[in-house]
Order: sequence, then C-alpha cells, then structure tokens
Amino acid sequence: MAGLALTVKAIARQSAERASNKSKKVGLARALSKLGFCSRTQAMTLIREGQVRLNGATPRNPETPVRLGVDRIEVAGRPIRAAEKVYVMLNKPRGIVTSAADEKGRDTVYSLLPKGRDWLAPVGRLDKGSEGLLLMTNDPEWAARITDPATHLEKSYHVQIAAKADERLMEALERGVETQKGEVLHAKRVSLLRAGEKNSWLEMILDEGKNRHIRRMLEAHGVEVLRLVRVAIGPLQLGDLPKGAFRALRPEEQVALDRAMGIKPKPES
Repeated sequence: MAGLALTVKAIARQSAERASNKSKKVGLARALSKLGFCSRTQAMTLIREGQVRLNGATPRNPETPVRLGVDRIEVAGRPIRAAEKVYVMLNKPRGIVTSAADEKGRDTVYSLLPKGRDWLAPVGRLDKGSEGLLLMTNDPEWAARITDPATHLEKSYHVQIAAKADERLMEALERGVETQKGEVLHAKRVSLLRAGEKNSWLEMILDEGKNRHIRRMLEAHGVEVLRLVRVAIGPLQLGDLPKGAFRALRPEEQVALDRAMGIKPKPES
C-alpha cells in the first residue's frame, strides 16, 4: 500500500508540473527558441516580417505571450512543435568565425555543418584566432547553464606564447589583472606544458569566460599569444576529433557535463 501511495503521489506531482508548465507564458520569440526552431534574434525578425502565426493571428510583437504546449504556432504555414534536442561538439579551426553570418563574408562554423541541418547555436564563443572545442545545440536552456559563471564549469586551454614562461608569470596570471573598466581577469590554474628557447605552451584553466579573456590577460603582461586551443569543457575532452570535424555528444558525455554543473540525471521511465 505504501508503494501504491508513493506512485499515486508521483503521478499527481507530474500532472501538476505539466499543468504548471502549460500555464506559464513566455514571449513568442523566446518560445520559438525554446522549441529549438531558431535563435531568439532570428525569431524576432520572422515575427516582425509577419511570417509567424499564433492561434491563427499574425502578431508583430516578439514579446506576445505564449503558453507552450497549448497555443498553436506556425512559421510560413508550418506548425512548430518541440524539436528533438541535439548536442554536438566541434573542433573549430583557426580563422573560422563563431556566428551565424559574417558581414565581412568570412567562413563561419556553420560552413562546417551539413546543409539542411536543423538549427543549432554555438554555446559560448571562440574568437576567429582561437581553435578547439566548441559545443552547439538547439537547447538554449542547457547552453545558458554551460556558459553561466555561477556553474563554475572549468574550461581548459592550451596556449602557446611568444615568451619563456616562469613561475612569476604563471602566479601573476592566477592572481589576475584589472582592466581599465575595473574588470578583473584571472585564471583558476596555470601550469607549464613545455618550453622552448623563444616560446612556451601553458595550460590555463578558467571557471568563467569573458570576451578575449586569456588574450587580454597576457597582453596586460606584454606577452603575445601565438596559438590558443580549447581542449576541454568540464569533463568533456576534445580528444582526437579532427580539425573542422564534429560529432554528437555521447549520452555518457552529456550526463558527465550535467553532473559537473550540478544537474541530476533524469530518471529512466
């Protein structure tokens, strides 16, 4: 009887959660993003162009409230339903831009993906001169957790510098530097991988990521960055994935990432 009571309670709780989710309202642009159809920015453009219909009407305000799972959304006459979540890792080469389009006509990470694919968005950024591990997904909430500084998810980089690194430099990078805007940039850990006569390779671990974080830190010490490669995000390693190649995350890799962010795995149904 106790087991039956627990089962009934669980069913009631799940029903209440579903009802709560259906009563929650989000803006129309955000709804299209949460459904994995496109980015919020792209959704705003589609809405303003009149290509999106909501329950038969054509709103032009991207903040028009929507009840996910209740209201009917169409784009160009196509009903939009929640897409299957996709999680991809890519080895970004140097010289490729991390954006959907580039006003200067430079190649973007989307040129590395197959044409006709479902919409995916980069999780965070790697600047044009940087390379290595980049995640892409159509799950904006998961992406936000990966990039949220509050999760303290470590990112590991191998950095070649045009200098012989010594303990003083590595300690200074861990202490951090303050920018002119009062921003403090520091590395959680810095270690020497190998050194030559004129350059060195450092491993630098960050638990937050600001724009050109590593480059600005080293520039403040008068040190030139020759190469910057992201080799890991939390427990996920770049490994031997070739440059320009991509693959889906394995289930165990996604579980390990979620655990590193404090997200409990969903129980099997």
